[in-house]
Amino acid sequence: MTRVRAALRRRVADWFTLPVFRRIGFYLRRAGGVLDRGFFLRLIAGLLAFVLVSALLVAVIEKPKSTPSEFAGSLAGSVYWAVTTVLGAGDSSYVSSGAGYVVSWVLVLFGVGIVATITGALVGFVIDFLIKEGQGMGASGFRGHVVVCGWGPTARELIQELKGDDYDVQIVLLHDVDKNPGGDGVYYVNGDATNAHDLRRAGIEEAVAAVVFPKDGSNDADMHSILVVMAIEAVAPDVRTVVEVNNPNHTEHFQRAGADEILVTPQVASRLLARTALYPGLTGIVSDIVSGGDGSELYRVQLPDLYVGLPVEEMAARLRADHRATLLAVSRNGRSHVNPPADFRVEPGDDVVVVAESLGQLAPLAPRAV
Repeated sequence: MTRVRAALRRRVADWFTLPVFRRIGFYLRRAGGVLDRGFFLRLIAGLLAFVLVSALLVAVIEKPKSTPSEFAGSLAGSVYWAVTTVLGAGDSSYVSSGAGYVVSWVLVLFGVGIVATITGALVGFVIDFLIKEGQGMGASGFRGHVVVCGWGPTARELIQELKGDDYDVQIVLLHDVDKNPGGDGVYYVNGDATNAHDLRRAGIEEAVAAVVFPKDGSNDADMHSILVVMAIEAVAPDVRTVVEVNNPNHTEHFQRAGADEILVTPQVASRLLARTALYPGLTGIVSDIVSGGDGSELYRVQLPDLYVGLPVEEMAARLRADHRATLLAVSRNGRSHVNPPADFRVEPGDDVVVVAESLGQLAPLAPRAV
């Protein structure tokens, strides 16, 4: 029985960690911060006092000569009747005297006002929820997601790639425009990626990675991206930050800001073009591998325990035979061993980068901070 209760409690707790409940909690906390709690406490106290006084009057009017025990039972029934009358479900035949009718009418009128107030508050909350969600003013409520900071052609391609990946990661876009440019399947947060409050609304503290894009191709855009990285590191230092950089001379500044992975797009493109000039066809091959095209693409996966201790050549052969995956590199203790030598053996904790059509039975390496 204890195990069943514990499992039930865990299941209930899991329900309340769903993004929709966490978003509702965000709006409730925000509403609680702007409402006058004293006013509502006085309103509730006045309502309770009014109901109790009305119940006492009805008990006295309807049972004027009852014994103490009979009066106590009558008072309890009158309290129940008064509460249901305020809520619009009271029994009109409960009172039979003129004074009782007056009390009943006052309760009905008062109940209409209370129900209208509660209904208006609920409708206002729902409308605020929907409007703010549509305008990107809400909070994501996700865990284990990727936060995309900034927007542009590269960000658009990245989101399309993430949507089609086997890892099936949730995406939050943090950008300062009126409408969500990310499309369906992307939760939008309208805000400034250098602002700690907006980063928290995007769920940066519980994200697995943040990808920062420059707003344009200028040096000033790189400076803004550095500020974004610094803000992320201040709020969530354990989140892995991946940055697109315009100018390779700024790489050192991004490293000092705390960026974990830096991609200088012009530099990568120029080097790929140079290799293609010497070896025709490389551009198409590399583009297909990294873009999830018609063929295979890159995956970083966890190795099953049965691979531990195997020479790299035997491991590569098993990966090819069992999973149709071609080994490219082995990652160990933060270092990548590309095309490892023949005497290289698999150790516990190693993960690999492979080219494959799909993950199949292989487990994707969970994104984590470096």
